[in-house]
Amino acid sequence: MFDWATRQVLITGAGGFLGSHLAETLVRKGARTRALVHYNALGTRGWLDTSPLAGEMEIVAADVCDARMMHRVLRGVDVVFHLAALIGVPYSYHAASSYVRVNVEGALNLLEAARDAGVERFVQTSTSQVYGTAQQVPISETHPLQAQSPYSASKIAADKLAESFHRSFALPVTAVRLFCTFGPRQSTRAIVPTIITQLLRGNRVRLGNIYPTRDYNFVTDSMRAFLLAAETEDAVGRTMNIGGCTEISIRDLAHTLGRLIGHDEIEIISATERSRPKGSEVERLLADTSLAREILGWAPEVPQEEAFQRTIEWYRRHLERFDPLAQIE
Repeated sequence: MFDWATRQVLITGAGGFLGSHLAETLVRKGARTRALVHYNALGTRGWLDTSPLAGEMEIVAADVCDARMMHRVLRGVDVVFHLAALIGVPYSYHAASSYVRVNVEGALNLLEAARDAGVERFVQTSTSQVYGTAQQVPISETHPLQAQSPYSASKIAADKLAESFHRSFALPVTAVRLFCTFGPRQSTRAIVPTIITQLLRGNRVRLGNIYPTRDYNFVTDSMRAFLLAAETEDAVGRTMNIGGCTEISIRDLAHTLGRLIGHDEIEIISATERSRPKGSEVERLLADTSLAREILGWAPEVPQEEAFQRTIEWYRRHLERFDPLAQIE
């Protein structure tokens, strides 16, 4: 039986949406939790600034681009959850080198430090964006990788570096490939919160392309997948899709969220500035999670409409914190 209380864990990107949820989950499991947040001049720690469990973590401010610092941070660590990354597709069109530096070189720094520290498990966070537009559905882990944005290219490179460290140095790597995780604390760069925060202010929503389909998974289900990936011996050397196994267009998502918020009708306004360059838009994503079911015993547990409702209620309580028209990922 895997005992988290005996493990020292490190979460990179712990101040973000996913990282803060994972850090709190691990504290509740009893793990000795080292939370790495990105150093900044204001001394802020992202969502951990408001976490009731922050006092039960060791919070370290650093930068994954600093290789020497990563070796220091990894001392005594048993399990690494690597979540730190530059996210968001649109900004990667303008700052591709930043994505290479953080997402590729940062991953390399963590992998080298983890190899030298002799960690028990390294969990790499991947994304369904590495698949690009589905060539066949549902998308299994054998689907070709297609870099349709500099962001997705950087994540493909990071995943392949992690794979290479497993094959070359026997580093016990497992990759968790998340389809569209959503839930409380997510930035309005993502589609679910941008729709919710706009519709909580009225019945109009400004969107780009409304026809691509996505596969959404609630954040608590993704957190279970992370833990199972670290706990399961047969997961070493594997990449596993984590998604809700349902497909919905952006248009239908907006209408669903509008109905749950209480609007009889909504108006969708086409905003060309929110559309991606031709050839870059990922038109279709639908996860095949059969490998995660087989290896991890994982399946989504929270019904989608319940997950949407829980997310809506959280944003309703924190609406003043969010810009509903931030650039969509």
